Amino acid sequence: MTEVKTADVVVIGGGPVGENVADRAVRGGLTAVLVESELVGGECSYWACMPSKALIRSGAALSAALSLPGAREAVTGRLDAAQVLARRDAMAANWDDSGQAKWVAQQGITLARGHGRISGEREVEVTALDGTVTTIQARQAVVIATGSVPVVPAIEGLDETPFWGTRELVSAEDVPESITVIGAGVAGTELAQAFSRLGAKVTLIARSGILREFPTPAADIVKNALEKEGVRVLTNTGVRTVAKNGENAVSVTLDSGDTIESEKLLVATGRRPALDGLGLEDLGLSATGLPSDDTGRVRSAGDWLYVLGDAADKVMLTHQGKYEARAAGDAIAARAAGTLGDAVEPWGRYAATANSYAVPQVVFTDPEIAMVGRTLEQAQKDGVNASEVSLPIAVAGSALHSEGYTGWAQMIVDEDRRVIIGATLAGPDVAEMLHAATIAIAGEVPLERLWHAVPSFPTVSEVWLRLLEQYGL
Repeated sequence: MTEVKTADVVVIGGGPVGENVADRAVRGGLTAVLVESELVGGECSYWACMPSKALIRSGAALSAALSLPGAREAVTGRLDAAQVLARRDAMAANWDDSGQAKWVAQQGITLARGHGRISGEREVEVTALDGTVTTIQARQAVVIATGSVPVVPAIEGLDETPFWGTRELVSAEDVPESITVIGAGVAGTELAQAFSRLGAKVTLIARSGILREFPTPAADIVKNALEKEGVRVLTNTGVRTVAKNGENAVSVTLDSGDTIESEKLLVATGRRPALDGLGLEDLGLSATGLPSDDTGRVRSAGDWLYVLGDAADKVMLTHQGKYEARAAGDAIAARAAGTLGDAVEPWGRYAATANSYAVPQVVFTDPEIAMVGRTLEQAQKDGVNASEVSLPIAVAGSALHSEGYTGWAQMIVDEDRRVIIGATLAGPDVAEMLHAATIAIAGEVPLERLWHAVPSFPTVSEVWLRLLEQYGL
């Protein structure tokens, strides 16, 4: 017999997005059930953001020390791979979600472990691991926050060849002797460098260029750094076939006919919304995409269904998904109270407006790339009268930071409004400068006022003064 329960809000997916929307709904006076089939905390906590950055950080710290006289002479040996992996394990809470489950309970959110499927309007069927089925009826809203899953490319032989996705490599128990990486986006590039620094021989294959979503001068700085460290970077290179080669090896044949042998194969060719198995087709909705408004509501389903985070396929970044979740949770609570209708004000409490104009993102390679807002090409495609200013990062602060500091900075200006609408920084530790650019873009700070935001001397942030000077201020 199926048990039936009720709650104001049912959230399918217990990652950071699901946690945040449930938390905001409860803060707004509603009850919420969080449904999770794996670990509470989601991909970011256990197989992506947190453990991957732990793997990257040790190598970056060693590289920084080696870039400075005095510190360089004090450093002996290579990275201790076992200690790096142990720190990675700690940052992933040793794949134990009891701490996050405790937080969920402390916030007044009910946790339901099992697979969630939408079985009707405002209704979710949860199947636990032991086969027990519980139906939860939502008085106000059902939220899909199921994240994303890897896209597996159509490469001959891949179905018959053992390969790793980012989840498997990030949680690896030891460092492979050699790795071939197919896919040179953010995840592939970050992990290629991280495991090269841990001692693996790495080949990175890009169908076009590496990090092609970012301005070419920024991507080239990362590419040059990877090659200098010994990563073999193959750009404009296609993969013809892959095959298992013996007990512990994989063979990758390129379109050129050349073959690469390695112990492990990482396929990191992007992700897609995880919408399979949710019962969407039975509701007349598509499992390949759910268009939603700025509050996350799927208007084609009526007034009760929301989709957020990677599942919404707007901006696949953890911090942006949490931002969407805060807006959506507040909107659900306000609509339940009768204080909010269909329309929401841009840049207001209930709208995730920044998704369209001010999305910050960081590539945590060494050197880093930090970007927010629109590129020049995107702005022009949007019909904006945009201009570009760019220059090498060569200020007193960068010279003090490290010997041979190599960096690049760019700002994109809306000439009609005289505000910055995009910025990119490339170089060591530039991620910590990104929020200043995010504030300038989200706040639409006029250039003439931005001129009075004086950067401290001697810091790398002085590059903002140089950009404004080159612009003509």
